[in-house]
Amino acid sequence: MSTLRFPPASFFGMPLGLFGLGLAWRAAAPLWSLPSVIGEAILAVTAVLWAWLIGLYALKWMAARADAAGELGHPVQCCFVGLAPVTGSLCALALLPYLPGLAFVLFLAGGAGTLAFALYRTGLLWQGERELGATTAILYLPAVAGSFVTAIVAANFGLRSWGQLAFGAGFFSWLAIESVLLYRLYNGPVMPPPLRPTLGIQLAPPAVGALAYVNVGAGNSDMLSHALLGYALLQALLLVRLTPWFRAQPFTPSYWAFTFGAAALAGASARLAAHGDSEAITTLAPLLFIAANLLIGAFTVRTLALCLQGKLLPAPPPTAPAKAGD
Repeated sequence: MSTLRFPPASFFGMPLGLFGLGLAWRAAAPLWSLPSVIGEAILAVTAVLWAWLIGLYALKWMAARADAAGELGHPVQCCFVGLAPVTGSLCALALLPYLPGLAFVLFLAGGAGTLAFALYRTGLLWQGERELGATTAILYLPAVAGSFVTAIVAANFGLRSWGQLAFGAGFFSWLAIESVLLYRLYNGPVMPPPLRPTLGIQLAPPAVGALAYVNVGAGNSDMLSHALLGYALLQALLLVRLTPWFRAQPFTPSYWAFTFGAAALAGASARLAAHGDSEAITTLAPLLFIAANLLIGAFTVRTLALCLQGKLLPAPPPTAPAKAGD
């Protein structure tokens, strides 16, 4: 094991949530006459954060290969690795208005990486031999989150028909995986406190799916878009109800699992409200936008506090005492 300490792949959840918030600001600024510079500043800072994490992750494979390989083979941490290309696609969307050529190249790389990792990880899962207790909401990340993000970004590059294919891949993968996850939650062992924040990802599939559907459907409002938002709202309320249960685990960067779903829920409702949607959506949209900003803002402050205290990175494993004669 290397003595160097590198951020775990789960840290890609930070730019994932922050990119989502910045893109929600892009949708909200013209709708409610908000300063667009706020959203663009969030996206700019997040792009720098993403590039820094990508660089550190590449360095991990060079300087601490055993640690990186162990993370890739871990039953829970492995799926966070797939967020590296997913966040790359979101970075492409952030850059699109400014550097469209570079953004398109980044999207192609992110989309290809997302598909490759989804096939790799799902192929392993299909082979079985997995502990039921290791089944958590992180299973959504490779195929579901990756496909929905690919759909969103493809639509913004004018590739709506390709985005619709990606939406289908994510939608039906979500339905299949959710049944497995709910079986584990209902019948498996109680989730230990360190894993509980990963359940925040449960909000992401319907919320990000709604945002993807709005994008590949040219912003159209219909029964399915409302149904996806309705299910996302139910998941959000369930997560709020479980807050005391989550808080058995003190705040760590794993809590960023809640953020992308919250940002996507705000972004999707704002997009629909901009098209003059129903009274329910236009009423909820500003409330969801405020809630997403408060949640992600609070997590940002607490994460920075951990960083200043030197407690952001996981503690290294204890070193075995040297034997006599060593």
